[in-house]
Amino acid sequence: MSKVIAALSVSVDGYITGRDPGAGRGLGDATMLFDWYFDGDTPSQVFDGFKLSAASARVFDAAAGRVGATLAGRNTYDDSGWINGGTPHPSAPLVVLTHRPIAELPERQTVVTTGIEDAVAAAQDAAGGKDVGLMGGGVTTAALAAGLVDELILHQIPVLLGGGRPFFQSLSQHVSLRLVEAVPAPGVTHLHYEVVR
Repeated sequence: MSKVIAALSVSVDGYITGRDPGAGRGLGDATMLFDWYFDGDTPSQVFDGFKLSAASARVFDAAAGRVGATLAGRNTYDDSGWINGGTPHPSAPLVVLTHRPIAELPERQTVVTTGIEDAVAAAQDAAGGKDVGLMGGGVTTAALAAGLVDELILHQIPVLLGGGRPFFQSLSQHVSLRLVEAVPAPGVTHLHYEVVR
């Protein structure tokens, strides 16, 4: 059965963007969160142009290869420029959870306006039996609160950003995690957790 996973780069103090992210500004002042994609000599087998360390390539490709569809919130969608086309994954369609209309929906994108449960269900349908990858703190937090997340992968970058958008927003109750794997690599530590239900 399809799993729901969130695998994002995050600072030690918990931010997935820096200050002033947005359309045309991407992650704001936190571009270093993605330096590990390009500072190695091992090409990714899933994403063209990514050259990671051998340890990072193993972790990254294992997770990225499982994804059949991605689900993003509107802030992540706008910040990343996907309104102009494309998706965050080279072969997976994108589902966008939003309450604001998108005038012209690019190819390989679907909009859901009726909540996180419907958005995850739409992404699972689009994934064709593969996993759903969550993108963004709001979507990840909403899916956690609804009990829909199976795994979290934190690609933790050794920096304190001091501001930006947090990976996790407020949750009404604790979410227990079980560490599956911790992989230190140049410029990043990969922390793979399973959500305990």
